[in-house]
Amino acid sequence: MRDSANAEDHEALREGVRAVVTRFDDDYWFARDDDGLFPFAFHKAMADAGWLGITMPEEYGGAGLGVTEAAIMMREVASHGGGMAAASSVHINLFGPHPIVVHGTRRQKERWLPPLIAGEDQCCFGFTEPDAGLNTTRIKTFAEKVPSGYVVHGQKVWTSTAQVAGKIMLLTRTTKFEDCARPTDGITIFYTDLDRTRIDVHRIPKMGRKAVDSNAIFIDGLFVPDEDRIGEEGRGFSYILDSLNPERILIGAEAIGIGFDCIARAAAYARERVVFDRPIGQNQGIQHPLAERWMYLESAWQMALRAATLYDAGEPCGAEANTTKFLGARAGHDAAWQAIATHGGFGYAKEYHVERLYREVALTRLAPITEQLILSFIGEKVLNLPKSY
Repeated sequence: MRDSANAEDHEALREGVRAVVTRFDDDYWFARDDDGLFPFAFHKAMADAGWLGITMPEEYGGAGLGVTEAAIMMREVASHGGGMAAASSVHINLFGPHPIVVHGTRRQKERWLPPLIAGEDQCCFGFTEPDAGLNTTRIKTFAEKVPSGYVVHGQKVWTSTAQVAGKIMLLTRTTKFEDCARPTDGITIFYTDLDRTRIDVHRIPKMGRKAVDSNAIFIDGLFVPDEDRIGEEGRGFSYILDSLNPERILIGAEAIGIGFDCIARAAAYARERVVFDRPIGQNQGIQHPLAERWMYLESAWQMALRAATLYDAGEPCGAEANTTKFLGARAGHDAAWQAIATHGGFGYAKEYHVERLYREVALTRLAPITEQLILSFIGEKVLNLPKSY
């Protein structure tokens, strides 16, 4: 639990983040969407300004702030043309290392957190597997105990930034599923070097967020020393639960940021585009859909703030966090589409950037959890209906 800053501090935070983010204009992000290169300059600028450590403990160089501040930051990061390429290049630092912060030893925190905060280390996450998907208890990547460490074999998919990362947080089984008393037992987390002699990385071509790579990785005999294991062997599933609610809140905030960016672009275009001797923004057929999209975005943002406030206060927030992700992604996606529709045929042209932002925000409806599972969660946990899966 962390103390949340006040409204004045939040405005200063927005201005500070905005000052960095707006140095990278549409041309920069257009180029990254075209060439697929990781936005190293952007990542370094955010690190140099101290934003990569916003939720990290102060004793290791972070700011020690809460998920509320992180959500405000990530909305701002996503609101100025970079979309999910900008957001994904930094947001892993905000929730990904949480198992280290909560369950790592002091020595591990001293080794691992300062380089992440400074932007010197980049970490990818080997959690998802092609045959398991969201059913994490069914992962098959196995870490066999050997003297002084473990030897890992297995496969992961949708591992972001593995092309550029030097570290990997790896979720494995250390006890086979069939040998466990409970499905969630026998899962262990490691944070270790991404040894490319033992990990084969294959980039996945995809619809959007080209600058932040996604990969299928194949692990063949990776040795992981004992000191790179986080917490107790076999308790990794419970450790990853610590980061799920913050992740959902931040993804929702990022989608909302993209949505507001799209609405602002559409409104600007509608004010300037003249057809039949009047600006198209004078027509209610243009005005009303944009106004409605704005209202949905604003409503989703209020839910994001509520979820983050509950989390920072140490209160249960599963329903609110999942709702933030659902509503934020839907509102962002719909706003991006309305921006394309407002531009008409030009919305289909790369020149106006809204088609790129539409491709960027689409990801938030798919990951890190599907809309259907969120609806099932609300049905079961909030409405007390029978479990449906």
